Amino acid sequence: MPTHVIEKNVTDERGTLLAFVEAQRGGLRRALLGLTDEQAALKPSASELSLGGLVKHVAQAELNWLRLAQGRGAETEQDPSSWADGFRLLEGETVAGVLAHWEKVAAETEEFIRSVPSLEDTFPLPEAPWFPADSRVSMRWLLLHLVEEFARHAGHADVIRESLDGKTAFELVAEAAQASGSGDGA
Repeated sequence: MPTHVIEKNVTDERGTLLAFVEAQRGGLRRALLGLTDEQAALKPSASELSLGGLVKHVAQAELNWLRLAQGRGAETEQDPSSWADGFRLLEGETVAGVLAHWEKVAAETEEFIRSVPSLEDTFPLPEAPWFPADSRVSMRWLLLHLVEEFARHAGHADVIRESLDGKTAFELVAEAAQASGSGDGA
């Protein structure tokens, strides 16, 4: 892990979980540092994944999970014919636009999580063959699932970025810290 999550208040479980979610978001965002939209669309391996597509996917995934937790249903529904579109930038979509959208989703996620009465509050999982029927999960589960989702794709992003120009996650953390003047790579 190229960054360290600082627990600001040991009694603030929400804050700690949100900090881990944000740390993984940071890994994905940093993978795009200094790249053009064209570079972010490249697929330098046998995989169909690109950096732009990964960031689009995680932004959509976070928004869908947030809407489910809010009891509003998934924001976007995909079927087998449109599934791949969630992993690539389409005509008119840009990295900057996807990142701006994700920033709004992230702020809404934090606001929502801080507003729920308890991390033990639950919401139903959607009907799908991979979820047990009539299952519910907690807000804590939601945050841990986002960490899992983002971490998995941050690893993909590390490999893709290194394949594009040789830059590693550690180098990108240093570049981000230098650009922000913060020294922490956030």
